Amino acid sequence: MLQDKDRIFKNLYGLHSWRLKAARARGAWVGTKAMIEKGHEAIIEEVKAAGLRGRGGAGFPTGLKWSFMPKQSDGRPNYLVINADESEPGTCKDRDIMRHDPQLLIEGALLAGFAMRAHTAYIYIRGEFIAEREILQAAIDEAYDAKLLGQNNVNGWDFELYLHHGAGAYICGEETALLESLEGKKGMPRLKPPFPANVGLYGAPTTVNNVETIAVVPDILRRGAAWFASLGRPNNTGTKIFCISGHVNRPCNVEEEMGVPLRELIHHYAGGVRGGWDNLLAVIPGGSSVPCIPAGECEDLPMDFDSLKALKTGLGTAGVIVMDKSTDIIRAISRLSYFYKHESCGQCTPCREGTGWMWRVLERMARGQAEKAEIDMLLSVSYQVEGHTICALGDAAAWPVQGLIRHFRHVIEARIDAQATRPIAPSVPLAAE
Repeated sequence: MLQDKDRIFKNLYGLHSWRLKAARARGAWVGTKAMIEKGHEAIIEEVKAAGLRGRGGAGFPTGLKWSFMPKQSDGRPNYLVINADESEPGTCKDRDIMRHDPQLLIEGALLAGFAMRAHTAYIYIRGEFIAEREILQAAIDEAYDAKLLGQNNVNGWDFELYLHHGAGAYICGEETALLESLEGKKGMPRLKPPFPANVGLYGAPTTVNNVETIAVVPDILRRGAAWFASLGRPNNTGTKIFCISGHVNRPCNVEEEMGVPLRELIHHYAGGVRGGWDNLLAVIPGGSSVPCIPAGECEDLPMDFDSLKALKTGLGTAGVIVMDKSTDIIRAISRLSYFYKHESCGQCTPCREGTGWMWRVLERMARGQAEKAEIDMLLSVSYQVEGHTICALGDAAAWPVQGLIRHFRHVIEARIDAQATRPIAPSVPLAAE
């Protein structure tokens, strides 16, 4: 269990003010100038030593990602872009950071920008986040008024921070689609290479990081890499905000150590599964895009990147969706499949055609109006979508389907058998239309 002294997000629940004065009382903006005086490379090496991995889903080492940015300018500016387009179903962590502890994000943006030699950063915030945008903009204005940001600021690194409001498209959470949208174009992913670190925003070197990733950086630099690395498990260090929803008694967000057992996470913070642990059917451990796992695999499961990868699922955004035995698992996955069909940008044929096809087949399976041979056909199509698109939305659409078939094939077969044994209703003559 994470001790209170090790918590980074001290106002996660909004029990105190988000204003600059209150944030400073909680430790924000303490020693920021001294951190900058250590130099660009020192900050990157400290983040590497801490073992911080991206908190937006992919889990890529943050310090390594920063090191890809050019050390010498060729005349183009370097940019930092912060992905606040939090649209993954089951995930609501960045929202609470922005509305309850925005100064952690703002200070982190300055430090990350300095480490990558960027004088300008953009925060791309989800279209539906109206109150969050207003609070975050007010917090940015307070930082400017206190000379913490801007030209000739007290921290010694000229830095401009802009907040950009998106229009609510899930696809803009993909980093290159986000950059396209930020440039005023249609939000559609770019082919890679070139990667954003070489050709990103406005054709200049750019790094895109998640809100939570950036927000933890000031505490890593203040308390030291060794402190952060001492939390969690090897290669899965530090703390993480888990979003627990679904069939639990107290849905909540909670900051805990990486590697916390799933059962402990649900019992201690969310009040347990509705109807007790024995009533658990399945869990989606990392937001809607990762495969579900059955109750039998959840007993002693550490919640970290590597442990979940070993079970052919993922930590993703740590959006833990709990489903009890009242859940129609086929219809639940079908609903997620519809979401990805709806949010596909349509640029890639496998995703544009495959997401709709998978949803339609799942809808028939939910009604039992399918053939058993179609189960393997559906699985085959999911593999034809996965890995064959420009961005990872195709993977996100395929993985829930694969998880369903991997663990709940027997449920689909039973549904088909039950439908097949029903008596056929007498046909009713209908008037011609």
